[in-house]
Amino acid sequence: MTRKAADCRDTPSVSGCSLYISGEEEEVVRAATEHAVSVHEHADTPELREEVRTSLKDALPGTGRRRPHPEPVS
Repeated sequence: MTRKAADCRDTPSVSGCSLYISGEEEEVVRAATEHAVSVHEHADTPELREEVRTSLKDALPGTGRRRPHPEPVS
């Protein structure tokens, strides 16, 4: 499955937000919607979620690599 991304730089805003979110489509829709509500003061509506979903792009190469978890420190 292709990772998706939402990039605040693609949407004009007063704050000039540069947040980039990538992951599975549903994760990105949820996180980007929460960000739009909490930071940009949008209302959480089905229309906002659909707008977020239609604005998603394929994630940039290298943003989806799994990194091994560090060994626990004892």
